[in-house]
Amino acid sequence: MSWGTELWDQFDNLEKHTQWGIDTLEKCIKFVKERTEIELSYAKQLRNLSKKYQPKKNSKEEEEYKYTSCKAFISTLNEMNDYAGQHEVISENMASQIIVDLARYVQELKQERKSNFHDGRKAQQHIETCWKQLESSKRRFERDCKEADRAQQYFEKMDADINVTKADVEKARQQAQIRHQMAEDSKADYSSILQKFNHEQHEYYHTHIPNIFQKIQEMEERRIVRIGESMKTYAEVDRQVIPIIGKCLDGIVKAAESIDQKNDSQLVIEAYKSGFEPPGDIEFEDYTQPMKRTVSDNSLSNSRGEGKPDLKFGGKSKGKLWPFIKKNKLMSLLTSPHQPPPPPPASASPSAVPNGPQSPKQQKEPLSHRFNEFMTSKPKIHCFRSLKRGLSLKLGATPEDFSNLPPEQRRKKLQQKVDELSKEIQKEMDQRDAITKMKDVYLKNPQMGDPASLDHKLAEVSQNIEKLRLETQKFEAWLAEVEGRLPARSEQMRRQSGLYDSQNPPTVNNCAQDRESPDGSYTEEQSQESEVKVLATDFDDEFDDEEPLPAIGTCKALYTFEGQNEGTISVVEGETLYVIEEDKGDGWTRIRRNEDEEGYVPTSYVEVCLDKNAKGAKTYI
Repeated sequence: MSWGTELWDQFDNLEKHTQWGIDTLEKCIKFVKERTEIELSYAKQLRNLSKKYQPKKNSKEEEEYKYTSCKAFISTLNEMNDYAGQHEVISENMASQIIVDLARYVQELKQERKSNFHDGRKAQQHIETCWKQLESSKRRFERDCKEADRAQQYFEKMDADINVTKADVEKARQQAQIRHQMAEDSKADYSSILQKFNHEQHEYYHTHIPNIFQKIQEMEERRIVRIGESMKTYAEVDRQVIPIIGKCLDGIVKAAESIDQKNDSQLVIEAYKSGFEPPGDIEFEDYTQPMKRTVSDNSLSNSRGEGKPDLKFGGKSKGKLWPFIKKNKLMSLLTSPHQPPPPPPASASPSAVPNGPQSPKQQKEPLSHRFNEFMTSKPKIHCFRSLKRGLSLKLGATPEDFSNLPPEQRRKKLQQKVDELSKEIQKEMDQRDAITKMKDVYLKNPQMGDPASLDHKLAEVSQNIEKLRLETQKFEAWLAEVEGRLPARSEQMRRQSGLYDSQNPPTVNNCAQDRESPDGSYTEEQSQESEVKVLATDFDDEFDDEEPLPAIGTCKALYTFEGQNEGTISVVEGETLYVIEEDKGDGWTRIRRNEDEEGYVPTSYVEVCLDKNAKGAKTYI
């Protein structure tokens, strides 16, 4: 089976077929090129997808990925990143092993095809030239034969005519001979050219064309083989990455199998455990007896404190329900009155009702009363500071000792801070060692640098180390306090708690405990309730400076009132005083006698006259 023998007359069709073969090869190259682009695009999209869902550094989302399920998800993202890398490998290998080789082979194939068909056309032109020569000699031979016949006929005619001279007959005979000689020469030439043409034609159809077509056939077969090899390479490139892709998928399966739901549950406990005990039962409040009634705000915060004045500072109250009190009650607690005011006496006599009848159980006061007592009581300024800290926490300021967190969370934060400081100290010490070594090198080789130039840097690093060590000691002390390793401090706090228990037994747990009171400790609802939109610094200035409130009017005592409870002030019938805070609807009015004496008196015991121009004054109709 040879194209030279079977397709000797299909030169043009072979030319078209071979051109189609090259176009097919280029089409394959284009296909593989688009496949590489798809692989690159797919890999890029996979990488972007993996990057999109990676946790951001130094964010809250990064802390959430401590759970095994989240770690497995991160492992899946990393495996997908490697998976994308294998698709990039596919693209690179196809580009280098298929596209580049085929593109180079196409160029070689075009050159070879051009050369073969050039030789075929040259052979065609040669045989066509020989054919033209044969036709030319044939026509000449034909023409000479016809001329010889006419010359012979003319001679015979002249020879038969008696009127023609002998010279004319001789001339005609010679002309006929010449024509016959020319015909013989043309015959010989035609015969020679014919033999040559036949030889060339035989060579053309049996030698030249078969050889050329054989080369073209071999070229075409090589092209077909090369396409098959490229297809195999195309498959092998994919097969080579299958084991690695399988490892990526195995990694995803392994990550999924590493998920431990029990461990995640334990991490949730560690993350959100407060260390508090659940609240105890709420005691029944008997509203049938008027003297036992309490303010509604006190039902949660102080209901367990009645009858238990011996609670210590470090003790835990079973009735501590303040974690469930909403934050928007804080300001109302700060501005609430002390206790229900006594009714006015039946007569104007000072001795009729000195301070109003009160049952011994009336010592049960709401938490808001104690806040107001702190505002007027100087000896309890440390408890007032804890209140200020609680306010600053509600306004978004985080204390340095993390006292706003529950005990367990505070311990973790302090431990984390100690570890961070230790790393910083180690870093500074390494820097100090490096500077020291450099200084030694400068001392041994002065031409490299001045040793004195490093003294300032060395002193600065040493100072930083000392600062960090002091900071570490501070946080370690707080950590020891949380872990119960500072009994002396705890004993001192219990003594302070006992002092306030003796003075105000019902409400000591609500104000004297710096880290277990609802006034700012262990509260994590910073975004759930509406908070006071005031800067914490405003509260600091107000609490630290304690500027006296301006007078908004005056009042005249209608009865004598003996202020025996803390926060109240004694007045004498007929006495005139300044009003600095009017009745908020609770039956108490805040007044001032002078700069050092101020407090609350029952509103029914005084006649108030407010200044209309005073700031904050209301007009009564």
